[in-house]
Amino acid sequence: MRYMKTTSTTKSIISGAVGALLVLLTIFIYNEYKGNISKPTETNLNKVSTNNHIPPIHQSHNAPQQAVDLTYAAETSLDAVVHIKTQIVARTNSYDDFFGQFKEYFHQYPQRKNSYVAFGSGVIISSDGYIVTNNHVIDGADKISITFNNERETEAEVIGVDPSTDLALIKVNEDELPYLTFGNSDDLKIGEWVLAVGNPFDLNSTVTAGIVSAKARNINILGGQSSIESFIQTDAVVNRGNSGGALVNTKGELVGINAAIASHTGVYEGYSFAIPVNIVAKVVNDIMEYGETQRGYLGVQIQDINADFAEANNLKDVDGIFVASVVENSGAYDAGITQGDIILSINGKKTNSLSSLLGLIAQYNPGTVVTVEIIRDNKVMDFDVTLKNKNGTTLAINSSDSFYNDLLGADLQQVSIEELKKLNIPNGLKINTLSGGILNKSGIIEGFIITEINGERVNSQDKLLSALSNTQRNIIRLKGVYPNGVRVSYEFML
Repeated sequence: MRYMKTTSTTKSIISGAVGALLVLLTIFIYNEYKGNISKPTETNLNKVSTNNHIPPIHQSHNAPQQAVDLTYAAETSLDAVVHIKTQIVARTNSYDDFFGQFKEYFHQYPQRKNSYVAFGSGVIISSDGYIVTNNHVIDGADKISITFNNERETEAEVIGVDPSTDLALIKVNEDELPYLTFGNSDDLKIGEWVLAVGNPFDLNSTVTAGIVSAKARNINILGGQSSIESFIQTDAVVNRGNSGGALVNTKGELVGINAAIASHTGVYEGYSFAIPVNIVAKVVNDIMEYGETQRGYLGVQIQDINADFAEANNLKDVDGIFVASVVENSGAYDAGITQGDIILSINGKKTNSLSSLLGLIAQYNPGTVVTVEIIRDNKVMDFDVTLKNKNGTTLAINSSDSFYNDLLGADLQQVSIEELKKLNIPNGLKINTLSGGILNKSGIIEGFIITEINGERVNSQDKLLSALSNTQRNIIRLKGVYPNGVRVSYEFML
């Protein structure tokens, strides 16, 4: 929840109209412009510092059975959580165009013409200045300012972002900083005590306590086909400004990054949601080593099993998740998993929902072999599945292989020679991810290959920028092909 403020009188502009959607309102702000991603010189998370390593994940401790003392956890975490202030300079002629539909959800006050500030939190994860926060906290920021618990201020740079998990890695040029060690979010127990540490409503160094209410929650907030929602749900009080802050266990270990609240009013009403630290650790390591997240895919379309579904399909119980279809040439397809199978676990960890499956698979890279336990014809069977990336290979994808275009709102990548031959096209740029630009608004989906823009063939970032620069009368004409071979032309008005 990013909190926006200036010196003018505070006004609440939370809209009640959204209540008609009958969904939980969450305090996320996604600007229409993405910050640049810079790749660090170090390529391995454990090489960030010569004197200190970002700690590996280890066993989380259960909460004591007697009275719970949270003072150690609070003392350990307070100095490792920072206040984040971002400055955003609008690049459009219209205030409404810049903030779009999300402007009704939080306080916005112009500092000067077309300039705004926002507030959030971040967690220091290494002594030499690496900080994890939410992508929506720093999204579109032209300047990122960090305030430590001792009131000292400095500026930060963006190292990398992962919109699919709403995570971002930033860095300050500091040494010998206090930091939080990583716990193990998979081992969190329902009812276990946790602390939420952050800066709600621009109030620095605030700690609230609660218990883990649920795990693997999907609240449908991130959007996009590649989004991963497998939140830890707690009843620790979280409000605007807490986004990007720490969720810690009683031992002071980081177990999650606070990201959202369930609310009809814009303030806390009982539940908050955090990104599990096991996913955080995976994303951070990938950004450090490759410049972007390496996402492994099982290759199945699944359906949750409830009592009605079990009865309709003659299933004995509601355990597991139903395989509705299998993607051809995927890891699951190659391993022999078929439609109608019921997935019980991944590497011995039970899965009973789409969100739990996504949360488990999100912890592994392409090329990783996972053991998938399934039921078929009332028999329990194990399959060793090799996860593949979005391109259908087991190779790592480096940030140098792809780039993000703000205008189109898409991460793009050159099409492989094999795919060009398969689709019988001479060139193209594949859309890896979409996030709020004109392509997404026009109904184009991920996987679409752009072959021409404004009559020019495109196969690189330079060619794309050249083609876009030739836009006349604010009209973009685009041609391309979907992976199934369907060729389509689009026309957009800017």
